[in-house]
Amino acid sequence: MTEWQDNQPIFRQLADKIIEQILQGIWQEDQALPSVRTVAAELKINHLTVMKGYQLLVDEGLVEKRRGQGMYVIKGALQQLKNSQKQHFLQQQIPEIAHTLRVLEMPLDDFISQLKRHIEGEQ
Repeated sequence: MTEWQDNQPIFRQLADKIIEQILQGIWQEDQALPSVRTVAAELKINHLTVMKGYQLLVDEGLVEKRRGQGMYVIKGALQQLKNSQKQHFLQQQIPEIAHTLRVLEMPLDDFISQLKRHIEGEQ
């Protein structure tokens, strides 16, 4: 069962969960998402909430509604998500990291060596 947070609407959290699943490869491009009623029953939420979450994904250009067939992940959705996350990383997270390094007076070489260890450890 999914734990919902109070800081944003459930439909947004549902959409974010599906986005994360697309990035993880759980939902492939051109694959059907579960029906609105199935998701509503499994997560014990209102079907209108699920519909609103799915519509958000349609509005973001990640999912398309096929008449009589349901919702499908569009071709190119994965790359679109990766590009979006890369932009967020470059514009938001890198400046935060740079600020932290300055505040801590941490040499860039130390940071890079630690970063390499983490990257190599994940492979």
